[in-house]
Amino acid sequence: MVPQTMRLRDTWPTAVPVRMELRDVPFYPQQEYQCGPAALATVLANTGATVAPEELVAQVYLPARKGSLQIEMLTAPRHYGRVSYPLAPRFDHLLREIAAGNPVIVLQDIGIGPITRWHYAVVVGFDYPAGELYFRSGEKKRLAIPFTIFEYSWKQSNYWAMVALPPDRIPATANEIDYLAAISAMARVSEVNATLTAYSTFLERWPDNLTASISLANQHYALGNLKETKRVLEDTYVRHPKSVVVLNNLAQTLSDLGQNDEALVLIEQADKQGANPFAETVHETHTLILQRLDKHP
Repeated sequence: MVPQTMRLRDTWPTAVPVRMELRDVPFYPQQEYQCGPAALATVLANTGATVAPEELVAQVYLPARKGSLQIEMLTAPRHYGRVSYPLAPRFDHLLREIAAGNPVIVLQDIGIGPITRWHYAVVVGFDYPAGELYFRSGEKKRLAIPFTIFEYSWKQSNYWAMVALPPDRIPATANEIDYLAAISAMARVSEVNATLTAYSTFLERWPDNLTASISLANQHYALGNLKETKRVLEDTYVRHPKSVVVLNNLAQTLSDLGQNDEALVLIEQADKQGANPFAETVHETHTLILQRLDKHP
């Protein structure tokens, strides 16, 4: 009935202590059916965001359902410049996040018998020798639940869990593909400085990621930060010298900076790549550079 708890008996996660508690995590008592806003306010306030549960009700609480859906829980933190990251459905990932100092929101079914009652709580600690985890939950600032009972209630949601962190931090269990998707989702609604920080932090961990590098350069370009755009694209060009997008964007940026001779060399390299989905864009950039060099009618 509790397979992941049983596996922990044989294989405890490497580098995770057997006891850990994040005692300074804030506490917001949860009103009836509004555990979602309270759980979000807890993790957001822990990152320094100024937000109260009442402010989150309109964003995540669905009166008809008397609760909050996971998609709303993931979306709301992005409006506060935080990156929402759903965890893999694994007990050891939850423990790793707590050990890294990141409180984790979990979705449980705390109903009795055939009655389902969904509930969001925030895991803030664990004591494996004692067999307990610690939660900010309901009206209790420190609720202790045995590992076995928690897993039984948690697995009903397919072990759903999430963290929400500032853009200059990466979850302990994040992987490259999923975390880039999380940043991209935040970028659609968050203010630009948070997005710039998130992409820059991502590239410190995964410097060879082409998509993140182009996205960071595009953010700078949209702000008119041409020198910073150039710096990012030049670094990316060293790692990805045959990328048509990098060649085109760097040529465009150099041309905008008045460096059209250098831009022409790059855009001609892009032209030599042959048929590609960006051929029309490359042609337009090439034409623009020639016009600026007064080498085109």
